[in-house]
Amino acid sequence: MAKPEEAACLRAFMPHPVYSHFYIISYHGGLAQVRIIKKRQKNGLLNKILADFKALGYEISCQPYHAEHYGVPQTRERVFIVGTKAGKPAFTPPPITAAEPITAQQAIGDLEGHPKDREFSHIWSLANASGEQGNRRLIADRPGYTIRAECHGNIQFRYSLPRRISMREAARIQSFPDTFRFPGKLRETEMQIGNAVPPVLAWHVAKAVEPLIERGSV
Repeated sequence: MAKPEEAACLRAFMPHPVYSHFYIISYHGGLAQVRIIKKRQKNGLLNKILADFKALGYEISCQPYHAEHYGVPQTRERVFIVGTKAGKPAFTPPPITAAEPITAQQAIGDLEGHPKDREFSHIWSLANASGEQGNRRLIADRPGYTIRAECHGNIQFRYSLPRRISMREAARIQSFPDTFRFPGKLRETEMQIGNAVPPVLAWHVAKAVEPLIERGSV
C-alpha cells in the first residue's frame, strides 16, 4: 500500500479527471532501464511502482516495445506502463506492424546529396570521433542506432559520408515527418529529437488506447 506522501506523488502523474479511467507512462530508459531496476532492486522498485498504481485502483499493462517493430527505422526500446481503472475495458497492446525493419538507407538515403539547410534542420555536428560514444557509424542495411539526447554533438556518423548525421536525418530515424520544424539551434534540436518518444511508435500506442475512450466511461 502506498504511503500518503507516495500516493500524493503518484497522483501527480495521474491523468486529467476527464480521462481518469486510464494513464500512460513511458520509461525513458526502455527495457535496459527496467532490467537495471530489477537487477539493483531485486524487482523491488518496479514492483512497488506497479503495486502503488494498483493500490490507486488501476489494472496494469507493463511491457517493452521495440520501435523497429512499428515502422521506426531505429533500434530503440521503450517500456510503456498503461493503467486502466478496475472494471473498465482492458488495454490491448498494439500488434507488431513491421515484418521487416526500415533500414538507415531507406530512411535517409535521399538526403545524401542535400546541401546544408538550417531551415530544414539539415545541419550536423562537427565534433571529432570520441573514445566514449562518438565512434558509431550507421550501417546502411540496418535500422539506425538509438538517437540520444545527451550525446553532446557525438551523434553517430553517417554510413556513406565522412560526417555525423544531420538533425533532419536524426529526426527521420526517430520517425518525425519532414514537415515538422525544429526552431532551436543544433544542440537544442539534438536534445528535442533525442528525448522524444518516436512519433510513429507513440501513434500505435495511442491507437491502442483509443478504444478505451470510445467504449464509454469518459
